[in-house]
Amino acid sequence: MKLAKYIKPYLPFVLLAPLSMVGEVSMDLLQPKLMSKIVDDGVLGSDYGLIIRTGILMLCTVIFGACCGSASAFFAGCASQGFSRDVRNDLFKRVMGLSFQQTDKFTTGSLVTRITADVTAIQQMVDFLIRGFVRNIIMFIGGVIMMLTLAKSFGTIIAVALPVEALIVILIMRRANPLYAIVASRLDSVNSVMQENVTGARVVKAYVREKHEQERFECANMGLTEANLKVQELMALLSPVLMVIMNFSVMAVIYIGGWQVQAKEMKVGEVMAAITYLTQVLHGIMMISMMFQTMARASASAKRINEVLDTEPVIRDGNGGDIGTKKSTVTFRGVTFAYPESSGEPVLTDIDLDIHAGENIAILGATGSGKSSLVNLIPRFYDADRGEVLVDGVNVREFWLEDLRKRVGIVLQKSELFSATVAENIRWGKDDATDEEVRKAADIAQADEFISRMPDGYDSMIAEKGASLSGGQKQRMSIARAVLKKPEILIFDDSTSALDLGTEAKLRAKLREELKGTTVITIAQRIASVKSCDRIVVLDRGRIVGCDNHDALLKNCEVYKDIYDSQIKTQGGEA
Repeated sequence: MKLAKYIKPYLPFVLLAPLSMVGEVSMDLLQPKLMSKIVDDGVLGSDYGLIIRTGILMLCTVIFGACCGSASAFFAGCASQGFSRDVRNDLFKRVMGLSFQQTDKFTTGSLVTRITADVTAIQQMVDFLIRGFVRNIIMFIGGVIMMLTLAKSFGTIIAVALPVEALIVILIMRRANPLYAIVASRLDSVNSVMQENVTGARVVKAYVREKHEQERFECANMGLTEANLKVQELMALLSPVLMVIMNFSVMAVIYIGGWQVQAKEMKVGEVMAAITYLTQVLHGIMMISMMFQTMARASASAKRINEVLDTEPVIRDGNGGDIGTKKSTVTFRGVTFAYPESSGEPVLTDIDLDIHAGENIAILGATGSGKSSLVNLIPRFYDADRGEVLVDGVNVREFWLEDLRKRVGIVLQKSELFSATVAENIRWGKDDATDEEVRKAADIAQADEFISRMPDGYDSMIAEKGASLSGGQKQRMSIARAVLKKPEILIFDDSTSALDLGTEAKLRAKLREELKGTTVITIAQRIASVKSCDRIVVLDRGRIVGCDNHDALLKNCEVYKDIYDSQIKTQGGEA
């Protein structure tokens, strides 16, 4: 089992837990023997002193056994909890290292299930194996030995009952095991629907789709319920059938024991002890069967966890060689790119573009022309299929990812904020930034004004995903976060769309003033937002059809002129 390596750091606990359990089980096995002594020699022999002495001894053994059991539970808990913590940490690290197409393949709901429910299932199995399995195995072996010391004839009962119980357990578990994988996949569906509706609650309400989403959730939930019921129907047969076998076995012990008491070959107390030992033996088998159920569930979970851990990130570190001498430059040479597993024409085709240090360049084009895809190649969110992308004169594939992404600041189309204070969200750009640096970055991003009006200013808490802020406020906070980073290359991926033209103009003026030497790449829909840029790259169906300043493009680029004319008509005046 690949996950076994995670238990190695906790081997001392793994060894101490069974050893402690031996003490508890030994005391449990001693109890029937002491009870038979009280019945045969104390009650029937009218020796009340023996009853008291043996009773005190039983009480001491119970206390000692309880201490051993508590110690075993503690050691097993330390091992299983530490094991699950380490697995979760490595799972999360692997998920963080996966590329966008890989996380999309697994789906968010499935990854959440794997890192929570699946890890918990394996944790429970580890705990059962260390403690429960050991307990029941010792109870089974010890019980059989103690029964045979009372009367060898009881061995016939065990020889008949155990194979029947084992056969029933095997037949039921063979049918139940495949169902656990189905249960896990149905749980993924439930989590996915739930996650989509929590994150998209505003869209659901805006389009009055609550009923539709309720039906979709009910469908996924019913699928999970049906899968669980199939498992439970099988497992529901197990316990009653095993109990019937146990009761018939007890009847056989009473019958055989009764004849032997009459023949004065056994005493009444010994028959009582034999019944207790038989119950312990068969109960141990029943509990072992329950553990097989836990192991079956854990086996399905382990496969799902290993799928993630065995997935090698598509985007990997380079050799970290030459750090580059052409600072703040970006170059595309013959770049062609298509999204993984997509069909049809590539998103980008034969892109050749040189972006100079300190240049303010814009990328414009119709929806689906490949604007965001182009800038996503710079920090290696994706890799080009053909050609190469160079930052500072070095192929991005040669950089350490951390080194590359430290050079690039990007403000995405969707502003992602976290449940933290305003200052903590902005400090994502620079962990050790001072309060003054945070305030200055917010001022450049035109965010200081509305932040200062908040009840606690920069210490105000932001709701999950910035739900308490408007679209423009979220965009300005995201821009402040990128500005604070002070990158060589700053990318705005349509991240000023919620700002009015006046605020956007102030923002760009501040950027030019405060970030001299920084290469700025702006994706925009509005020509008014980028007409003052040094150059404007016009994309059409994944190809560059124009690259010049605003005035030159109006004269020489039909695609740009069409966009300009359409925006004049839409806005009723100068674009």
